Amino acid sequence: MATTKKEKKVYVRMHKDTKNRIAHDVAPLAYAIDASGKSLGRVASDAAQALLGKKSPKFVKNKVLPVTVTISNVQKLSMSEKRVAQKSYLRYTHYPGGLKETSMETLIATKGVKEVVRRAVDGMLPRNSLRKERMKRLIIND
Repeated sequence: MATTKKEKKVYVRMHKDTKNRIAHDVAPLAYAIDASGKSLGRVASDAAQALLGKKSPKFVKNKVLPVTVTISNVQKLSMSEKRVAQKSYLRYTHYPGGLKETSMETLIATKGVKEVVRRAVDGMLPRNSLRKERMKRLIIND
């Protein structure tokens, strides 16, 4: 009599990651946006639409398309002085009384115009698990 070992069943837990959410069968696309003389909102909305893949014929809502967006000449962006003085960014530290407010002037002085553009594009993307992967594909040049 031959004795056989019982085979153990191995269960693999699938993690919720973006590896399965990237469209690999689509050819990579690159978009270049020249920001000189344009307003912040126009540049940010163009970049957000391209990152979402809405400018691509292979648009899929639940996948991240291999699209890279390069924004150049950010220093020549057209922003009114009133907007720069009055715009504020809010964040909450999750502590009582922890509402922090930063003005656009302060943000430009400390981190530069690149951070303002990055936050504008980030605010135009949907708040889901694909947002982080899409933001990795945004390149902002001076």
